[in-house]
Amino acid sequence: MARGMPSLGALLGLIAIAGYQNRDKIGEFVKGLGASDPNTPLGGILESARKSLGGGATGADMNSGLGELVDRLRQNGQGATADSWVATGANKPINDSEVERALGPDLIDSLAKQTGLSRADLLSRLASVLPDVVDKMTPEGLLPQ
Repeated sequence: MARGMPSLGALLGLIAIAGYQNRDKIGEFVKGLGASDPNTPLGGILESARKSLGGGATGADMNSGLGELVDRLRQNGQGATADSWVATGANKPINDSEVERALGPDLIDSLAKQTGLSRADLLSRLASVLPDVVDKMTPEGLLPQ
């Protein structure tokens, strides 16, 4: 993953792989970030995603990555969008090019390589599921500590 951001990379990789494949079960996906049962379909997908990304993604990594993600979005012109995902209420959408600008080309390239997704597919998946994932990970309107 990108140097200095394994938690952010792990979170985004899991979202791109397991979150997109299970976007109709996004709540279950998010709850499964910390501890998944590999014997369930979703748990198996999460375990496969974790292994494909180096195997070490934990619930603590996901919370740390969530903070890094929101910080990066805020620093790169998408603060109002990211804040809408964290807060209760409607989530503002984000498009592929906004995701790419906010996350940066190095992280996108690293994620594409690690996940085996094309750059376009990765960006599309992230733009599609990030609002719901962040929203579900912050049900009280606050980032986890």
